[in-house]
Amino acid sequence: MTQAVSVRRDGDTFQARIFWWHAARLLDPESPITKVAFETGPKSFDDIWVEYDPARSSRDQYGDALKREHMQCKWHVTPDSYGYSQLIDPEFINANARSLLQRARQAQLAYAPSGVGVRFKLVTNWRLNRSDPLREMVGNRSGTLRLERLYGSSTDNSRAGAVRKAWREHLQLDEDELRALARTLAFGEATDTLDALRENLDLLFGYVGLRRIPLNQSAFIYDDLVFQWMAQGRLEFDRASFRAICAGEGVLGPSQGSPRVYGVKSFEHAFDRLEDRCHEVLDLVPAFDERYIRSDGDWETSLYPALRLFLTSAAREQPRLRLALDAHTTLAFAAGSILDIKSGRHIELEQRSTERRIWSPDDTASDANWPKLVSTVTELHSGQPDIAVALGLTHDVSKEVHRYCQATLPTVGRILGLTPSNGCGAKSVASGRHAFELADAAAGAIRLARSSGGGLVHLFVAGPNAFTFFLGQRRIAIGKARIYEFDFDGERGRSYAPALTLPL
Repeated sequence: MTQAVSVRRDGDTFQARIFWWHAARLLDPESPITKVAFETGPKSFDDIWVEYDPARSSRDQYGDALKREHMQCKWHVTPDSYGYSQLIDPEFINANARSLLQRARQAQLAYAPSGVGVRFKLVTNWRLNRSDPLREMVGNRSGTLRLERLYGSSTDNSRAGAVRKAWREHLQLDEDELRALARTLAFGEATDTLDALRENLDLLFGYVGLRRIPLNQSAFIYDDLVFQWMAQGRLEFDRASFRAICAGEGVLGPSQGSPRVYGVKSFEHAFDRLEDRCHEVLDLVPAFDERYIRSDGDWETSLYPALRLFLTSAAREQPRLRLALDAHTTLAFAAGSILDIKSGRHIELEQRSTERRIWSPDDTASDANWPKLVSTVTELHSGQPDIAVALGLTHDVSKEVHRYCQATLPTVGRILGLTPSNGCGAKSVASGRHAFELADAAAGAIRLARSSGGGLVHLFVAGPNAFTFFLGQRRIAIGKARIYEFDFDGERGRSYAPALTLPL
C-alpha cells in the first residue's frame, strides 16, 4: 500500500511540475504561451494543454505554426521502454477498453481534423524501445512522428508497414486518415528526475517573478497548489487570470531581472522548447534531418552566416546576454568564435547536463582541486602538417578519432589527446568557471602541439556545449580549425563527418 501511494504521488508531482514549467511563462510578457490548462480537454490528453500565439509560436516538423499542444504525462518509478504495440493496448494507460491511440484519434478529430496546428504528446520517463520500429520513425530531437519514415515502404511487408497495418486495423482507418493522425503525434522522453525538474523550476521562477522555495526544504507548495485549484474548478488560465490567482495565493515574488536570453537550436528538446522562454530564437532545425545536416555545404553557406548575423545583432543590443544552445557541437564552437574572448560581452550559457544550469566564466571561485587536462601525443603519419585533437570530457573519443584519422585523413601527422585527470564522465566539468579554464588549457595545449607547423587543426570534441563555446572563443589562438560531428545514432556508420572549417 505504501509503495502504491508513493507511486501515485510521484506521478502527480511529475504532472504538476510539467504544468508549472509551462504556466510560469504566462508571467513572461515575451513568451508565446497565451493559455495553459490542467486536467481538462480530450480524454487521455487532458493532463496539460498549452496554447500559443500563432504569430510567435514554434513550427512543427513540417514548418506550420504550432497553435496548441495537448499532453499526457505518464510517470513510472522503475525504468522501462515501450513500442508501437503498447499504443494500441488499453492496459498501457491502465484503461479497460480504449487505447491511447484510439483516444488520440478522437482528440485529433475534435481539435485537428486536418492534422495541422495541434500536437498530441505522450510525455513519459519511459524510453521508446530502440529495437521497436516506432523508434526509427520518431525524430530524435523533436519527438514528432516523421511521416516519410512511417510511409517509407509501399507495402505492409516491412517494419514500417507492420506499424501502419497494426494501427490502421486497430483504428479502422484508411491510409489518408492514419496519415492525418500520425502528423499530430509526438513522444517526449522526460529524462530529468523529479528533483532536477524542481531545480529547473527554481531558475524559471526567479526569472518570471514567482516565489522561490529553497531547495533544502522538503515541502514544495507548487506540487499541491495546482490540485487545489483543480478541486475548486479552476482549470484554465490566461495571462491575467494566472497572475491574479498567483497573487491571491501569495506566491508572486520579485523578478530577478535576468539578462535577455537568445536561443539557437538545431534540434528540439523533448518538452522544453526554446521559443517558450527565450526572447529571440535562431531556428536551424529545418536544415537537418534529425541529427544529420541535409546538405554538407550548408554549414558554411547558410548556417554560419545566419548564426553570425543573429549573435552579432544580439551583442550590439546587449552588454550582458544569456545563450541557450540546443545545437550541434559545431554550432557551439562557431558561436564562441563569433562572440570571441575580445567581444567585450558578459555571456552566460544554459548548460544541459544532469540538470539545466547557468554557466559563466565567473559563476564560481576557481578551485585548485578541479581536474586538469592530461595530454597525450600519438604519431600517425610522419611529416604531415595537420594535427587532430581528440578532446574527450564526457567520454573518451581517442579510439574513434584514431580510427577515423587512420582511414580518412592522410594529412594528419599527430593526434593530440586531451582528457580530464580524474577520467571522462558527465560530471567531469564542475561549473562555468571550470569549463572556461579547461578551454583555456585546451587552447594552450593545441598551440604548443602545432607550434612546429601551420597545418589545419581537426577538432573532435565530446563535452558540454558551454565548454565548446569557450573553446570557440579562442579560435584565433588555435588557428585554422575544422570541427567534426559524430554519428551517435548509428544510422551512418557511427563515425565522424567534417562540418565547419573556420575561418571561412
